[in-house]
Amino acid sequence: MADLDHSSDDNSSVDSREETSQDSKLDFSEDEETLITLMYNLLGQRWSLIAGRIPGRTAEEIEKYWTSRYSTSE
Repeated sequence: MADLDHSSDDNSSVDSREETSQDSKLDFSEDEETLITLMYNLLGQRWSLIAGRIPGRTAEEIEKYWTSRYSTSE
């Protein structure tokens, strides 16, 4: 039974690591931010093309970053 308790502890630590990795994925470096801005000015909202120039980033991540950073809902 002690093994069952131990395995559930492992699962909770895995979950917290996954959440941390998700949060860190949304952190963009200054170089990435500059590149996104330049590419957006050239291509507009063609997120998949912009993502193609930034290794390890998806179109969804870049769109979410852009929307949260430059939302015009003021």
